[in-house]
Amino acid sequence: MKLLILGGTLYLGRHTVEAARARGHEVTLFNRGRTHPGLFSDVEPLIGDRDGNLGALRGRHWDAVIDPSGYLPGIVRASNDLLRDAAGHYTFISTLNVYADRTKPGLTEDDALATLPEGSPETVTGETYGPYKAMCEREVQGAFPGRSAVVRAGLIFGPHDSTERSQYWPLRVAEGGEVLAPGRRTRPVQLVDVRDLAAWLVHLAETKTHGTFNGTGPDRALTMEQFLAAGRDATGSDARFTWMDDAFLLEQKVGPYSEMPLWVPEENHAFESVSVRRAVEAGLAFRPLEETLRETLAWARTLPSGPRERRVQGVTIPAAMTREREAELLRTWHGRGGAGGGSGAAMAPRLASSMAGGR
Repeated sequence: MKLLILGGTLYLGRHTVEAARARGHEVTLFNRGRTHPGLFSDVEPLIGDRDGNLGALRGRHWDAVIDPSGYLPGIVRASNDLLRDAAGHYTFISTLNVYADRTKPGLTEDDALATLPEGSPETVTGETYGPYKAMCEREVQGAFPGRSAVVRAGLIFGPHDSTERSQYWPLRVAEGGEVLAPGRRTRPVQLVDVRDLAAWLVHLAETKTHGTFNGTGPDRALTMEQFLAAGRDATGSDARFTWMDDAFLLEQKVGPYSEMPLWVPEENHAFESVSVRRAVEAGLAFRPLEETLRETLAWARTLPSGPRERRVQGVTIPAAMTREREAELLRTWHGRGGAGGGSGAAMAPRLASSMAGGR
Protein backbone atom coordinates (compact mmCIF):
# COMPACT_ATOMS: atom_id res chain seq x y z
CA MET A 1 0.00 0.00 0.00
CA LYS A 2 0.81 3.65 -0.22
CA LEU A 3 0.19 4.65 3.37
CA LEU A 4 0.00 8.16 4.88
CA ILE A 5 0.56 8.53 8.62
CA LEU A 6 -0.34 11.85 10.23
CA GLY A 7 2.41 12.26 12.81
CA GLY A 8 4.37 9.04 12.97
CA THR A 9 7.31 9.81 15.24
CA LEU A 10 5.76 9.74 18.74
CA TYR A 11 5.06 6.42 20.50
CA LEU A 12 2.12 4.70 18.74
CA GLY A 13 2.89 6.58 15.55
CA ARG A 14 6.51 5.43 15.40
CA HIS A 15 5.51 1.81 16.09
CA THR A 16 2.89 2.05 13.35
CA VAL A 17 5.56 3.20 10.90
CA GLU A 18 7.74 0.27 11.91
CA ALA A 19 4.85 -2.17 11.49
CA ALA A 20 4.03 -0.76 8.04
CA ARG A 21 7.65 -0.91 6.91
CA ALA A 22 7.89 -4.52 8.11
CA ARG A 23 4.89 -5.31 5.90
CA GLY A 24 6.59 -3.73 2.89
CA HIS A 25 4.31 -0.71 2.55
CA GLU A 26 5.35 2.64 1.07
CA VAL A 27 5.04 5.11 3.95
CA THR A 28 4.64 8.88 3.85
CA LEU A 29 4.75 10.94 7.06
CA PHE A 30 3.06 14.31 7.50
CA ASN A 31 4.20 16.26 10.54
CA ARG A 32 5.99 19.41 11.67
CA GLY A 33 9.42 17.76 11.63
CA ARG A 34 10.04 18.66 15.29
CA THR A 35 9.64 15.38 17.19
CA HIS A 36 12.49 12.96 16.52
CA PRO A 37 13.35 14.43 13.10
CA GLY A 38 15.21 11.97 10.91
CA LEU A 39 13.93 8.98 12.87
CA PHE A 40 12.98 7.18 9.65
CA SER A 41 15.42 7.97 6.87
CA ASP A 42 13.76 5.63 4.38
CA VAL A 43 10.23 7.10 4.43
CA GLU A 44 8.95 10.16 2.62
CA PRO A 45 8.58 13.22 4.89
CA LEU A 46 6.00 15.91 4.22
CA ILE A 47 6.48 18.95 6.42
CA GLY A 48 3.45 20.90 7.53
CA ASP A 49 1.05 21.55 10.37
CA ARG A 50 -2.52 20.33 10.76
CA ASP A 51 -3.37 23.72 12.23
CA GLY A 52 -3.33 25.73 9.01
CA ASN A 53 -0.41 24.45 6.92
CA LEU A 54 -1.72 21.46 4.97
CA GLY A 55 -0.32 22.41 1.57
CA ALA A 56 2.04 19.42 1.35
CA LEU A 57 -0.99 17.10 1.23
CA ARG A 58 -2.51 18.68 -1.87
CA GLY A 59 -2.48 16.79 -5.14
CA ARG A 60 -1.41 13.48 -3.58
CA HIS A 61 -3.13 10.10 -3.32
CA TRP A 62 -2.77 7.23 -0.86
CA ASP A 63 -4.44 3.88 -0.38
CA ALA A 64 -4.98 4.54 3.31
CA VAL A 65 -4.42 7.07 6.11
CA ILE A 66 -3.67 6.32 9.77
CA ASP A 67 -4.25 9.23 12.14
CA PRO A 68 -2.91 9.05 15.72
CA SER A 69 -2.62 12.83 16.03
CA GLY A 70 -6.14 14.29 15.72
CA TYR A 71 -7.43 15.90 18.91
CA LEU A 72 -9.69 18.78 17.83
CA PRO A 73 -12.62 18.38 15.40
CA GLY A 74 -11.81 21.51 13.43
CA ILE A 75 -8.29 20.30 12.72
CA VAL A 76 -9.51 16.82 11.76
CA ARG A 77 -12.15 18.39 9.51
CA ALA A 78 -9.57 20.51 7.70
CA SER A 79 -7.31 17.58 6.84
CA ASN A 80 -10.32 15.43 5.90
CA ASP A 81 -11.42 18.05 3.39
CA LEU A 82 -8.16 17.40 1.55
CA LEU A 83 -7.98 13.64 2.09
CA ARG A 84 -11.56 12.40 1.56
CA ASP A 85 -10.97 12.10 -2.20
CA ALA A 86 -7.25 11.39 -1.90
CA ALA A 87 -7.34 8.20 0.19
CA GLY A 88 -9.33 5.01 0.08
CA HIS A 89 -9.49 4.31 3.82
CA TYR A 90 -8.97 6.22 7.08
CA THR A 91 -8.06 4.79 10.50
CA PHE A 92 -8.54 7.22 13.39
CA ILE A 93 -7.10 6.61 16.86
CA SER A 94 -9.56 7.78 19.49
CA THR A 95 -9.75 7.02 23.22
CA LEU A 96 -11.86 5.20 25.80
CA ASN A 97 -12.39 8.64 27.36
CA VAL A 98 -15.16 9.21 24.80
CA TYR A 99 -17.61 7.18 26.90
CA ALA A 100 -20.06 9.07 29.07
CA ASP A 101 -20.49 6.35 31.72
CA ARG A 102 -17.40 5.74 33.86
CA THR A 103 -19.07 3.11 36.07
CA LYS A 104 -20.64 0.54 33.74
CA PRO A 105 -18.63 -2.69 33.45
CA GLY A 106 -18.29 -4.20 29.99
CA LEU A 107 -18.67 -0.99 27.98
CA THR A 108 -19.21 -1.68 24.29
CA GLU A 109 -18.74 0.46 21.22
CA ASP A 110 -22.48 1.18 21.19
CA ASP A 111 -22.59 2.89 24.60
CA ALA A 112 -23.30 6.61 24.94
CA LEU A 113 -20.50 9.12 24.34
CA ALA A 114 -19.46 12.09 26.45
CA THR A 115 -20.64 15.54 25.47
CA LEU A 116 -18.74 18.80 25.62
CA PRO A 117 -19.32 20.83 28.81
CA GLU A 118 -20.98 24.19 28.17
CA GLY A 119 -18.52 27.01 27.63
CA SER A 120 -15.57 24.69 26.97
CA PRO A 121 -12.49 26.24 25.35
CA GLU A 122 -11.42 25.15 21.89
CA THR A 123 -8.36 23.50 23.39
CA VAL A 124 -7.62 20.07 24.81
CA THR A 125 -7.96 19.96 28.60
CA GLY A 126 -8.72 17.21 31.07
CA GLU A 127 -12.44 17.93 30.71
CA THR A 128 -12.58 18.36 26.93
CA TYR A 129 -10.23 15.55 25.86
CA GLY A 130 -12.86 12.80 25.61
CA PRO A 131 -15.72 14.88 24.19
CA TYR A 132 -13.48 16.43 21.53
CA LYS A 133 -12.24 12.99 20.52
CA ALA A 134 -15.86 11.86 20.13
CA MET A 135 -16.47 14.86 17.86
CA CYS A 136 -13.35 13.96 15.85
CA GLU A 137 -14.75 10.47 15.36
CA ARG A 138 -17.89 11.91 13.80
CA GLU A 139 -15.80 14.09 11.49
CA VAL A 140 -13.93 11.03 10.21
CA GLN A 141 -17.07 8.94 9.79
CA GLY A 142 -18.75 11.76 7.89
CA ALA A 143 -15.83 12.29 5.53
CA PHE A 144 -15.15 8.57 4.96
CA PRO A 145 -18.56 6.88 5.13
CA GLY A 146 -18.24 3.11 5.00
CA ARG A 147 -14.44 3.29 4.72
CA SER A 148 -13.11 4.27 8.12
CA ALA A 149 -12.02 2.50 11.29
CA VAL A 150 -12.25 4.27 14.66
CA VAL A 151 -10.04 2.73 17.35
CA ARG A 152 -10.77 3.78 20.93
CA ALA A 153 -7.49 3.09 22.64
CA GLY A 154 -7.07 2.45 26.34
CA LEU A 155 -3.75 2.23 28.18
CA ILE A 156 -1.06 1.69 25.54
CA PHE A 157 1.93 -0.06 27.10
CA GLY A 158 5.45 -0.62 25.87
CA PRO A 159 8.74 0.87 24.69
CA HIS A 160 8.95 4.59 23.78
CA ASP A 161 5.97 5.57 25.92
CA SER A 162 5.98 9.38 26.12
CA THR A 163 4.55 9.18 29.66
CA GLU A 164 5.89 7.15 32.60
CA ARG A 165 2.97 4.71 32.68
CA SER A 166 4.76 1.88 30.90
CA GLN A 167 8.12 2.08 32.65
CA TYR A 168 6.90 2.46 36.24
CA TRP A 169 5.81 -1.08 37.08
CA PRO A 170 8.55 -3.06 35.30
CA LEU A 171 11.24 -0.90 36.94
CA ARG A 172 9.61 -0.91 40.36
CA VAL A 173 8.91 -4.64 40.49
CA ALA A 174 12.39 -5.45 39.18
CA GLU A 175 13.90 -3.52 42.10
CA GLY A 176 12.18 -5.91 44.49
CA GLY A 177 11.54 -5.44 48.18
CA GLU A 178 8.24 -4.19 49.56
CA VAL A 179 6.10 -2.73 46.78
CA LEU A 180 2.95 -0.64 47.19
CA ALA A 181 0.14 -2.47 45.36
CA PRO A 182 -2.96 -0.31 44.76
CA GLY A 183 -6.58 -1.24 45.30
CA ARG A 184 -8.25 -4.64 45.27
CA ARG A 185 -6.14 -7.66 44.29
CA THR A 186 -8.89 -8.86 41.94
CA ARG A 187 -9.58 -5.44 40.41
CA PRO A 188 -9.60 -5.76 36.61
CA VAL A 189 -6.95 -3.98 34.56
CA GLN A 190 -6.61 -3.53 30.81
CA LEU A 191 -3.69 -2.58 28.60
CA VAL A 192 -2.41 -3.30 25.11
CA ASP A 193 1.18 -3.65 23.90
CA VAL A 194 1.89 -0.68 21.63
CA ARG A 195 3.41 -3.00 19.01
CA ASP A 196 0.31 -5.22 18.93
CA LEU A 197 -1.91 -2.17 18.54
CA ALA A 198 0.30 -0.71 15.80
CA ALA A 199 0.35 -3.95 13.82
CA TRP A 200 -3.43 -4.11 14.05
CA LEU A 201 -3.83 -0.54 12.79
CA VAL A 202 -1.87 -1.51 9.68
CA HIS A 203 -4.05 -4.63 9.34
CA LEU A 204 -7.22 -2.50 9.48
CA ALA A 205 -5.83 -0.33 6.68
CA GLU A 206 -4.80 -3.34 4.60
CA THR A 207 -8.22 -4.98 4.90
CA LYS A 208 -10.12 -1.68 4.60
CA THR A 209 -12.06 -2.61 7.71
CA HIS A 210 -14.95 -0.31 8.60
CA GLY A 211 -16.31 0.19 12.10
CA THR A 212 -15.63 1.31 15.65
CA PHE A 213 -13.51 -0.73 18.02
CA ASN A 214 -12.28 -0.66 21.62
CA GLY A 215 -8.52 -0.94 21.14
CA THR A 216 -7.29 -2.38 24.40
CA GLY A 217 -6.66 -5.79 25.90
CA PRO A 218 -6.01 -8.50 26.73
CA ASP A 219 -8.60 -10.89 25.35
CA ARG A 220 -9.09 -12.45 28.79
CA ALA A 221 -9.75 -11.18 32.29
CA LEU A 222 -6.61 -9.73 33.91
CA THR A 223 -6.42 -8.64 37.53
CA MET A 224 -3.94 -6.26 39.12
CA GLU A 225 -2.58 -9.15 41.20
CA GLN A 226 -1.97 -11.20 38.04
CA PHE A 227 -0.30 -8.22 36.36
CA LEU A 228 2.10 -7.68 39.26
CA ALA A 229 2.81 -11.41 39.54
CA ALA A 230 3.64 -11.50 35.82
CA GLY A 231 6.04 -8.59 36.39
CA ARG A 232 7.75 -10.48 39.21
CA ASP A 233 8.04 -13.60 37.09
CA ALA A 234 9.33 -11.65 34.08
CA THR A 235 12.00 -9.84 36.11
CA GLY A 236 12.92 -12.61 38.54
CA SER A 237 12.68 -10.20 41.48
CA ASP A 238 11.85 -10.79 45.16
CA ALA A 239 9.10 -8.15 45.18
CA ARG A 240 6.60 -8.39 48.06
CA PHE A 241 3.29 -6.62 47.50
CA THR A 242 1.52 -4.60 50.19
CA TRP A 243 -2.07 -3.96 49.11
CA MET A 244 -3.62 -0.59 49.99
CA ASP A 245 -7.31 0.14 49.57
CA ASP A 246 -8.83 2.96 47.55
CA ALA A 247 -9.94 4.88 50.63
CA PHE A 248 -6.38 5.19 51.91
CA LEU A 249 -4.91 6.11 48.53
CA LEU A 250 -7.55 8.79 47.96
CA GLU A 251 -7.10 10.17 51.47
CA GLN A 252 -3.37 10.44 50.76
CA LYS A 253 -4.20 12.23 47.47
CA VAL A 254 -2.50 9.63 45.30
CA GLY A 255 -3.12 10.51 41.65
CA PRO A 256 -4.73 7.69 39.66
CA TYR A 257 -3.41 6.44 36.33
CA SER A 258 -0.36 8.70 36.20
CA GLU A 259 1.17 8.96 39.66
CA MET A 260 -0.01 5.39 40.28
CA PRO A 261 -0.20 3.72 36.84
CA LEU A 262 -2.94 1.15 36.22
CA TRP A 263 -4.87 2.21 39.33
CA VAL A 264 -8.23 3.95 39.15
CA PRO A 265 -10.76 4.18 42.00
CA GLU A 266 -13.54 1.62 41.90
CA GLU A 267 -16.15 4.16 40.82
CA ASN A 268 -14.24 4.59 37.55
CA HIS A 269 -13.65 0.92 36.84
CA ALA A 270 -15.52 1.06 33.53
CA PHE A 271 -12.27 2.05 31.81
CA GLU A 272 -10.63 -1.19 32.99
CA SER A 273 -13.32 -3.62 31.86
CA VAL A 274 -14.43 -2.60 28.37
CA SER A 275 -15.42 -5.23 25.84
CA VAL A 276 -12.75 -6.04 23.24
CA ARG A 277 -14.76 -8.72 21.45
CA ARG A 278 -15.29 -6.65 18.33
CA ALA A 279 -11.58 -5.77 18.05
CA VAL A 280 -10.48 -9.38 18.50
CA GLU A 281 -12.92 -10.47 15.80
CA ALA A 282 -11.35 -7.80 13.54
CA GLY A 283 -7.87 -9.24 14.04
CA LEU A 284 -6.38 -7.64 17.18
CA ALA A 285 -3.98 -10.18 18.72
CA PHE A 286 -1.91 -10.05 21.89
CA ARG A 287 1.60 -11.23 22.73
CA PRO A 288 2.26 -12.75 26.19
CA LEU A 289 2.19 -10.19 29.00
CA GLU A 290 5.54 -11.40 30.33
CA GLU A 291 7.14 -10.58 26.96
CA THR A 292 5.71 -7.07 27.04
CA LEU A 293 7.00 -6.53 30.57
CA ARG A 294 10.50 -7.88 29.90
CA GLU A 295 10.99 -5.82 26.75
CA THR A 296 9.52 -2.68 28.31
CA LEU A 297 11.93 -3.11 31.24
CA ALA A 298 14.89 -3.42 28.87
CA TRP A 299 13.87 -0.17 27.18
CA ALA A 300 13.13 1.62 30.45
CA ARG A 301 16.61 0.85 31.74
CA THR A 302 18.07 2.93 28.90
CA LEU A 303 16.29 6.09 30.10
CA PRO A 304 17.53 8.76 32.50
CA SER A 305 16.45 8.00 36.06
CA GLY A 306 13.96 10.09 38.01
CA PRO A 307 10.29 11.05 37.55
CA ARG A 308 9.39 13.55 34.87
CA GLU A 309 6.17 15.46 34.25
CA ARG A 310 5.09 15.52 30.60
CA ARG A 311 2.84 17.87 28.61
CA VAL A 312 1.17 16.27 25.61
CA GLN A 313 -1.23 18.15 23.32
CA GLY A 314 -1.78 20.75 26.02
CA VAL A 315 -2.58 18.19 28.72
CA THR A 316 -0.19 17.83 31.66
CA ILE A 317 0.68 14.21 32.45
CA PRO A 318 1.92 14.08 36.05
CA ALA A 319 5.09 12.21 36.96
CA ALA A 320 4.82 8.68 38.31
CA MET A 321 5.24 8.00 42.02
CA THR A 322 8.72 8.50 43.44
CA ARG A 323 10.33 5.88 45.65
CA GLU A 324 10.36 8.43 48.49
CA ARG A 325 6.62 8.97 48.18
CA GLU A 326 6.01 5.21 48.10
CA ALA A 327 8.13 4.70 51.23
CA GLU A 328 6.18 7.44 53.03
CA LEU A 329 2.87 5.82 52.13
CA LEU A 330 4.10 2.42 53.29
CA ARG A 331 5.16 3.86 56.64
CA THR A 332 1.79 5.56 57.11
CA TRP A 333 -0.08 2.40 56.12
CA HIS A 334 1.85 0.18 58.53
CA GLY A 335 1.59 2.81 61.27
CA ARG A 336 -2.19 2.44 61.08
CA GLY A 337 -1.98 -1.32 61.18
CA GLY A 338 -2.80 -1.66 57.51
CA ALA A 339 -6.07 0.26 57.61
CA GLY A 340 -7.52 2.80 55.21
CA GLY A 341 -8.73 6.26 56.11
CA GLY A 342 -12.46 6.35 55.35
CA SER A 343 -14.60 6.10 52.24
CA GLY A 344 -12.58 8.62 50.25
CA ALA A 345 -15.58 9.27 48.03
CA ALA A 346 -15.40 13.04 48.39
CA MET A 347 -11.78 13.00 47.27
CA ALA A 348 -12.31 11.13 44.03
CA PRO A 349 -10.10 12.94 41.48
CA ARG A 350 -10.82 13.90 37.93
CA LEU A 351 -9.39 11.24 35.64
CA ALA A 352 -9.57 12.69 32.16
CA SER A 353 -6.25 14.55 32.26
CA SER A 354 -4.56 11.60 33.92
CA MET A 355 -5.78 9.19 31.25
CA ALA A 356 -4.87 11.38 28.30
CA GLY A 357 -1.60 10.64 26.62
CA GLY A 358 0.56 11.02 23.57
CA ARG A 359 -0.07 8.79 20.61
